[in-house]
Amino acid sequence: MGGFFAAALKEDCVFDLFFGTDYHSHLGTRRAGMVLYDPGKGFDRAIHNIENTPFRTKFDSDVQKMKGMMGIGAISDYEPQPITVRSRHGSFSITTVGKINNKQELIDEIMSLRGAQFMEMSGGEINNTELVATLINEKDNLIEGIRYAQEVIDGSMSMMLLTPKGIYCARDKVGRTPLVIGRKEEGFCASFESFAYLNIGYEDYKILGPGEIVVMTPDAVTTLAAPGTDMKVCTFLWIYYGYPSSSYEGKSVEGVRNRCGQKMAQRDGYMKDKIDIVAGVPDSGIAHAIGYSNESDIPYARPFIKYTPTWPRSFMPTIQSKRDLIARMKLIPVHELIEGQRILLIDDSIVRGTQLRKTVDFLYNSGAKEVHARPASPPILFGCKYLNFSRSTSDLELIARRMINRIEGRVVESDELGDYLDPDSEKYAVLIEELRKEQGFTSLSYNRLDDMLDAVGIPPENLCTYCWNGKG
Repeated sequence: MGGFFAAALKEDCVFDLFFGTDYHSHLGTRRAGMVLYDPGKGFDRAIHNIENTPFRTKFDSDVQKMKGMMGIGAISDYEPQPITVRSRHGSFSITTVGKINNKQELIDEIMSLRGAQFMEMSGGEINNTELVATLINEKDNLIEGIRYAQEVIDGSMSMMLLTPKGIYCARDKVGRTPLVIGRKEEGFCASFESFAYLNIGYEDYKILGPGEIVVMTPDAVTTLAAPGTDMKVCTFLWIYYGYPSSSYEGKSVEGVRNRCGQKMAQRDGYMKDKIDIVAGVPDSGIAHAIGYSNESDIPYARPFIKYTPTWPRSFMPTIQSKRDLIARMKLIPVHELIEGQRILLIDDSIVRGTQLRKTVDFLYNSGAKEVHARPASPPILFGCKYLNFSRSTSDLELIARRMINRIEGRVVESDELGDYLDPDSEKYAVLIEELRKEQGFTSLSYNRLDDMLDAVGIPPENLCTYCWNGKG
């Protein structure tokens, strides 16, 4: 995943760019960068590896030297960015958020027909953002180039381009990821996360629609390509990836998570005599758990605490074996709240099942009497092909798919899932029981897709639900 931020002010914008970008640190763990444009100095870029050091620490010295009235910044889980390129349209810097499924096909076509060359990253991969810049340069102007790139890319692609004349901001063609504009007296900013600019003096100004392209200067935000009518914003933003204080399409992340918990409590019915406490897996399940607790009148408690000073981000690092190790190390038990307790545990989702199983074992080993689980989203049956939100390279890594294969005694293809997608079917009930036994829960019940979408509160046809039902 990743996030980005841009500022265009009537004065130096480096302070706003620094803090606005830093507020996206929850969306990426590997690379970060900032580029500023100053009429006298031109483009000034700084990029650092942030795998072991927070953004603020890495870029503190750069902020003292950089200056400019316009700039873009990025936090990335993958390629170094922003990058600066010389092109037929002049020099510009670019940063992107998205996924390219047909990357190799596009590269092969460009290299065979046009003879273009690409720089390789350390892992032998070609930088996605460099590929997008190359696609943009295929056309006669930046607007046509941006639209062309979004049309030929199979996946999703939002972007920001910094030029001497302004910052072009383009939301992906069906709005899978957000892009919002903030305003203050000195100028404007653009951001993935809507909360990122509030503490630096901006107020909400505009939400870009699907496929909308604007150019932002210190004086104005001008629409260059009108938004489309089809939207498929990623539902998982509200369920997990979005920061609690953010909102998308006017719907608060924290509010949606609370309502998910309420919906699950309503489905459970009267559990007050069966459960002693409701707990959320830090930090991804806390808001869902509070909603459940408030609705059910079962006390909310924190039987374990995440040690955040050295492990602040739950999905760091990206190597799976190390993620599992840190998942165990960072949760510290509060034995007084665990021993002899019947705990109802809520997390945002169960993807591979590895981390949550270890959490359950950890609770039992710490003296829990029972552990009931209520994931706040339905079983994940498809690896995300738009934004990598489920972090799986194969559907067979998903625990729900593995259990279905075990039940059926063979590899079940995506188009054969049938009744496993229906929460009222017998096969779905069998799947949940297999998952319950595999994970060691006393009981297990997932949030239903219809309840989850109702909790979000925007028309279901505007939401991407691919990872749960294969409909993107």
